[in-house]
Amino acid sequence: MQRTCCISIDVDPLPCYYQIHSLGTPPADLRSTVLCASVPRYLALFAERNIKASFFIVAQDIDLDALGDDALAMRATLRDALSQGHEIASHSYSHPYELARFDQAKTREELSRAHQLLSDFVGHPIEGFRAPGYDISATTLSELLRLGYRYDSSVFPAPGYYAAKLAVMGGLRLLGRKSGAVVTNPRALAAPIVPYRPAVASPFKRGDAEIVELPIAVTSRTRTPVIGTNLLLAPAWLRKHWLASMAQREFFNLEMHGIDLCDADEDGMPADLVARQPDLRVSAAKKIERLGEILDEIENSGHRFARLCDYASTVS
Repeated sequence: MQRTCCISIDVDPLPCYYQIHSLGTPPADLRSTVLCASVPRYLALFAERNIKASFFIVAQDIDLDALGDDALAMRATLRDALSQGHEIASHSYSHPYELARFDQAKTREELSRAHQLLSDFVGHPIEGFRAPGYDISATTLSELLRLGYRYDSSVFPAPGYYAAKLAVMGGLRLLGRKSGAVVTNPRALAAPIVPYRPAVASPFKRGDAEIVELPIAVTSRTRTPVIGTNLLLAPAWLRKHWLASMAQREFFNLEMHGIDLCDADEDGMPADLVARQPDLRVSAAKKIERLGEILDEIENSGHRFARLCDYASTVS
């Protein structure tokens, strides 16, 4: 089978970052900033290279009843993505970091609401899901199966990522503040790093569920995350090393975030957030240039680009 790279973008709204950094209430007028600023930049870059990607959307962002004009603006941007052939997938309704701890009734409400909104917007049932904070549970997986999802892409078997997450959470607690992030199930650290069908009762193990798990990319030996934030901020030699480690992999799920292509000055990002997000201290122009180089290197390694929904249909 030809080697495939799927680019997936988590378009987390600004309140998510205020929550994990314990910054309090974000400016209400900036709710749509990440989506409306970053998605057009991704679309322009992808159009130059004829790449189709998968955008994971927090469904509340397109809920007209909840957000009004902000939702209208975000819908307009996402229609551009759809018109260019990109996939819209679910990142839940409200992005609760504690989703994996919800009971079945609460999980069903969260996922069904997102599924209905996004499917109505797209015009057909959406096929993919990624959990907030990469934390998937048996309850979540069972609800995805009930809703007919083709794939999940929540598993992120990266010990270094979780160690850094715990360090940030611990540091905030020492300062008397509490991060909105939650500790992810440690069983994720031992999950397969290649696509697999999970066990319904244990999503981090192989099984026979009628859904495909498409893990986020990590290196084979050290399980270092090979994701957009790391690649954009790393020095060139390290970036090349990570990409070389993925060159012979049959599947490369390059996960990025909307905020990866935001610009602190151009997009009016608040200073308190910029101080805690290193990626915001690099201009969008520089990050777009680096991402272009990354995409060229991936293509030169022999990978074709595809949407996650398309690749999922090839996994037996």
